[in-house]
Amino acid sequence: MLRIINDVQEAKSGLLRRVPLELEEVPAELKQKIKESFGEELSPQQAVEQILSEVSSRGDAALFDYARRLDGVEPASLEVTKEEIAQSYAEVSQELVSALNLAAQRIRAFHANQKRQSWIDFSEGGVGQRVYPLQRVGVYVPGGTAAYPSTLLMAAIPARVAGVGEIIVTTPSPGGITAPATLVAADIAQVDRVFRIGGAQAIAALAFGTQTVPRVDKICGPGNIFVQLAKKLVYGAVDIDGLYGPTELVIVADETANPAICATDLLAQAEHDPLASPILITTSSELAMKVKRETENRLGESERRDIVASSLESKGGIVLVTDLEQAAELVNDYAPEHLSLMIRDPWSYLEKVNNAGAVFVGEDSPVVLGDYVAGPSHVLPTGGTARFNSALTAEDFLKVTSVVAIDKATLQKIGPSAATIARAEGLSGHARAVEIRLRSS
Repeated sequence: MLRIINDVQEAKSGLLRRVPLELEEVPAELKQKIKESFGEELSPQQAVEQILSEVSSRGDAALFDYARRLDGVEPASLEVTKEEIAQSYAEVSQELVSALNLAAQRIRAFHANQKRQSWIDFSEGGVGQRVYPLQRVGVYVPGGTAAYPSTLLMAAIPARVAGVGEIIVTTPSPGGITAPATLVAADIAQVDRVFRIGGAQAIAALAFGTQTVPRVDKICGPGNIFVQLAKKLVYGAVDIDGLYGPTELVIVADETANPAICATDLLAQAEHDPLASPILITTSSELAMKVKRETENRLGESERRDIVASSLESKGGIVLVTDLEQAAELVNDYAPEHLSLMIRDPWSYLEKVNNAGAVFVGEDSPVVLGDYVAGPSHVLPTGGTARFNSALTAEDFLKVTSVVAIDKATLQKIGPSAATIARAEGLSGHARAVEIRLRSS
């Protein structure tokens, strides 16, 4: 099932090759669904462009239309009521409520340490910054075949810690029913409003606003290809946190790694999605064979066997390298969402890997803890964007306004240089605006 690749160049050109979101091959069943929904053959981007246009011009009417056409539901209303949220507690176990509360406490505590502060330094030139939270944020929570209350916590709590004035959640609601676990998480995270809207139409509603859904300043959260393309297209009208593709795990392991633990982690990652990428990079051919056997032997344990098997076959693999230096080179080039270090001295190796959304150090730090209860947000850069992007944090919900408060002594000191640069750029009016002040001070 898991292929073993002995040639690093082959791994780079195949398993570890990055393909832009819009160039990903569209499965035949998805093409057929688009044709049935829109009455013509469209690419995913063309379908998203049509959705954005209609929601922008028709508002709520377009949202109800797409609920019927794409989801096959006739929602009585777009917004989830406070009574429905309160009732959701009776539909989930107390064990889950306790687990979500524990996760929320750890997420809140972690992000409370991240907020930037306002400052003004009059002793060194009269400059500084004011830090403000965004006024309104939209959180997209995936749904459909599964509920993801953890994603709501991981996105909404950092926003609340940052001091965002209003947090809006949109989530798909199959059959018109919003997952109770998601509603419990919404209550725990203290979000303000929840809407039963999914897909690109939810992103459009948040970006442009409708008669019912308020326009937000920033949209965050993962989603399918339609959600991500919509986020990409509305950027500029609103801010976004990033573009997220299928989940990724790279394990770097040496001969000291436990093959059963490595295999279990790869299988856990694979159950997310047929396009999930579970990858092992190792210096040990013996470990590679053991992990391969373990994954095959344990595959039958999965309740999502077909999804796991598809992920392992199409996106999974084991890459053999000559040493850990070569492994670090592959990791930094691939820039995975999750990086797990299963090696003899993981702390010294940590300095060698710069491009990863989150790093999990040692076998007692499984990625699954990061998914749910460790504390840092599991909204992480995918698709190689860890080269330049970061995990979602409270700081993503803050904006900075520069403050300039120059005194007369500093004006005399730096003003002539400003005038000189202005005249070099042919902007004599700029120069005069400084020089008039120099003469009068």
